[in-house]
Amino acid sequence: MRHPEWIKVKLTETHGTKKILRHHKVSTVCEEARCPNQGKCFSRNTATFMVLGDRCTRNCSFCAVESSSPLPLDPNEPERVADAASALGLKFVVITSVTRDDLPDGGAGQFARTIQAVRKKNPAIKIEVLTPDFRGNVQALKTVLDAQPDVFNHNVETVPRLYSTVRPQAGYLLSIHVLKTAKQLCPGMKTKSGLMLGLGENASEVLSVMRDLRDADCDFLTIGQYLRPRRNNIPVVEYIRPEMFEQYRIKGLEMGFIAVASSPLTRSSMDAGDLFKTIKVE
Repeated sequence: MRHPEWIKVKLTETHGTKKILRHHKVSTVCEEARCPNQGKCFSRNTATFMVLGDRCTRNCSFCAVESSSPLPLDPNEPERVADAASALGLKFVVITSVTRDDLPDGGAGQFARTIQAVRKKNPAIKIEVLTPDFRGNVQALKTVLDAQPDVFNHNVETVPRLYSTVRPQAGYLLSIHVLKTAKQLCPGMKTKSGLMLGLGENASEVLSVMRDLRDADCDFLTIGQYLRPRRNNIPVVEYIRPEMFEQYRIKGLEMGFIAVASSPLTRSSMDAGDLFKTIKVE
């Protein structure tokens, strides 16, 4: 399907940011997942770091990240991420990862070490983590939270009916449980989740997911249009018009979310620092 007129991505100069990322040998979800906003973010020296390597043990139909047997954990990865964040001059950093079902803790320890390394080099920095579900391992979740990120993000991605197609190795109720448990373990920490639209869901299903997230005391919500990153990924079913995204944004605020970013090109970690700033006017 051709992209509609309201989905336009402006090409921008990104060599400076890419040079820093290559120098420190760090991976970004921006590149690995082929994010359409990569140019915009890189032009502003912003990137979302992807830890635990670049190979995922799951094979979600929407995702462009390579799915294969992962390599052993790199003990130097946390320091390289910290150095890259410092070199980019970041004041707000987002750390995400591939899913590592092969590891007993799902990679939670590496998340914690990365948070600690970034904070040690950049004491004033704010940190958001976007984690996998750790298969519901509460101790793994606690390991990440004990490192005290400022925002804990875990994406539900889509509506329950589509999980068997979109996220066959994950579970909707498990994702809701992860968010709810994170808030229970750290009541003062902000939680966040994200949805993709255009996969065949309907409006009532989207609103139902939004209510489930609020019932889990989720603070921030991002809603964006799914765009097929590769030919072997699941196709787009529908392009949702911008005015519908705006309706979801307004409805989300009415439900009690602190902030809702909702537009065709909204992505979970895009402008995360700006979303975090809304806490000040909560």
